[in-house]
Amino acid sequence: MKKWDYDGPILEIDKLSISFFTRLREIPAVMDFSAKVMPGEALGLVGESGCGKSTVALGVMQDLGVNGRIVGGSIKFKGRDLGEMTPDELRDIRGSQIAMIYQEPMASLNPAMRIGQQLMEVPMIHEGISETEAYERALEVVADVKLPDPERMLRSYPHQLSGGQQQRIVIAMALMSKPSLLILDEPTTALDVTVEAAVVDLVKDLGKKYGTSMLFISHNLGLVLETCDRICVMYSGEAVERGSIEDVFDKMRHPYTQALFRSIPLPGADKNARPLVAIPGNFPLPHERPPGCNFGPRCDYFEAGRCDAQDILMEPVPGDDRHESRCLKFKEIDWDAPLVASQTTEKNEPGQVVLKMDNLKKYYEVAANALFGGGEKRVVKANETLSFEARESETLAIVGESGCGKSTFAKVLMGLETATEGEILLDNKSIGSTPIENRDTQTVADVQMVFQNPFDTLNPSMTVGRQIIRALEIFKFGKNDEERREKMLSLLDLVKLPRAFADRMPRQLSGGQKQRVGIARAFAGGARIVVADEPVSALDVSVQAAVTDLLMEIQREEKTTLLFISHDLSIVRYLSDRVMVMYLGHVVELGTTEQVFSPPYHPYTEALLSAVPIADTHIEKQHIVLEGDIPSAMNPPSGCPFQTRCRWKDKAGASLCESEVPPVRTLADGHQVKCHLSDADLASMEPVIKIAAE
Repeated sequence: MKKWDYDGPILEIDKLSISFFTRLREIPAVMDFSAKVMPGEALGLVGESGCGKSTVALGVMQDLGVNGRIVGGSIKFKGRDLGEMTPDELRDIRGSQIAMIYQEPMASLNPAMRIGQQLMEVPMIHEGISETEAYERALEVVADVKLPDPERMLRSYPHQLSGGQQQRIVIAMALMSKPSLLILDEPTTALDVTVEAAVVDLVKDLGKKYGTSMLFISHNLGLVLETCDRICVMYSGEAVERGSIEDVFDKMRHPYTQALFRSIPLPGADKNARPLVAIPGNFPLPHERPPGCNFGPRCDYFEAGRCDAQDILMEPVPGDDRHESRCLKFKEIDWDAPLVASQTTEKNEPGQVVLKMDNLKKYYEVAANALFGGGEKRVVKANETLSFEARESETLAIVGESGCGKSTFAKVLMGLETATEGEILLDNKSIGSTPIENRDTQTVADVQMVFQNPFDTLNPSMTVGRQIIRALEIFKFGKNDEERREKMLSLLDLVKLPRAFADRMPRQLSGGQKQRVGIARAFAGGARIVVADEPVSALDVSVQAAVTDLLMEIQREEKTTLLFISHDLSIVRYLSDRVMVMYLGHVVELGTTEQVFSPPYHPYTEALLSAVPIADTHIEKQHIVLEGDIPSAMNPPSGCPFQTRCRWKDKAGASLCESEVPPVRTLADGHQVKCHLSDADLASMEPVIKIAAE
């Protein structure tokens, strides 16, 4: 089928309503949603999970499954109503004119087919071109998505590629027939921040090269700022504000947009002086939405009898470019009013050293032929000579890409693994070589963990209260059940959950509430050290603020030492007192938050800071994209672990970087960097993140 020329909007969604039908009721997922994407334009669709973003995308693909139906409005692609097309016409358009990239790359790749075959079949089916021509195009597109050695890539199977490479192949597949509209549904959520930066860069370049229009679905406002021209903010099934990036970011005109921005850690936020403001209350369920404004029950400006009296429509904001808001009061609210200072707190002074690591090493021995065993043994150096100390009441952040050894170190600390060499001292008592089953109850209670995914850590068949009481029994707390029940209820108070939740099952809780139960359980034994492994990355932005604030509050009360493992540098900057940057098992930089976030940097820290998307139009960033993937810990590069991706390598002397592991140097006041660069080169570094002058 030939692509028809069209110069109006590529995608025009008008008053769209989508419902899902269950045996009990109709569940409205999207109501009265309108959006327009012009040729070559990128529209960002943002909102919390459950707000209907992905449902809109599936509506555009006409792929709502058995229970989903469009119950009102229309979706037009290049002027033609998709709802009126026959299945054959839709099949022709999908994949050739409208392509979609999903969140999880492996879900889109066939594990039993070589990459080349999967790419070539797209234009061969849609355009009927020859195999030779399809192969040439596949080579070109793989080179376009900046993958090394395209011919080898086409011969590979999906499992032979890293997550970032798989996602690039999926993007290449979407581009094979040069679509007019590309829908990206959270395409970088599963990727490391440096890989994410490279993929986002790629998507922008390819959009320009192919003139593709994009619908970019994300919950990350910083990413939308970096990739899109326009933005549409959704809340509970409705668009609540839309306009150009500048208008919505700098002159927001809806209380929900404002509340979202106040709950994310932008530069300048400070956990003591300028804490984040979490959005009160919870997201309404689709069949329990309030009358009038959906955001009403959580809104600071709510007026009873007015905001809940009628359906509220989108209204244009005077003087702006296609800027609209779904708020009755947006003309009356003083949007420039300073934020009423929420409770500021005194900075906790760190106490004595609680935890000390001394030259910790953790090596694994694996068979080179992992599938059948046998063959020579290979050593994976997961942690290389880690040394640091953490004090009472201190938050030490550990950052780095996946595979850098963050979680291995946490496992050794918890006793789930034992150290190969070196020592871990808890209150001057060595615990590094004691597995968890041999640790005494007090040590187990002292070192606790909060995991990344709250869904995997709770027993689905036990009530919330029972799970916390179980932990109290293990820690030998209390003389009887009555005392343990009282303590369990006070732990629910501590994590700000209603006491009635003690009788609920995990499935009845939201993600943020489950994470709170995980935190309550970690503190059941009066933990002195809590290892928080990406504790908020699976949660929505507004819930993140509440959970991080909660961790801080508990830390202030209990004087806990918090080891915060994360790849989100915005949260690290907001939360931590000191930062340790890891790369391929090595600590490459260690210092206070101020030292690590301002030059001189280790070259890897510099690239990490540049990769973080920041949702602020006044920020100017140096643009540093790391080439290549993280090397394998099974076969690390010689010399400096970072030398294969370092842009300063020639300054320091390539032969030195390739042959010797750099020594750890102390720059000023305990700021450590593992790098061969001279003092003069380090001193010449520019700040990566600057706030532009007004």
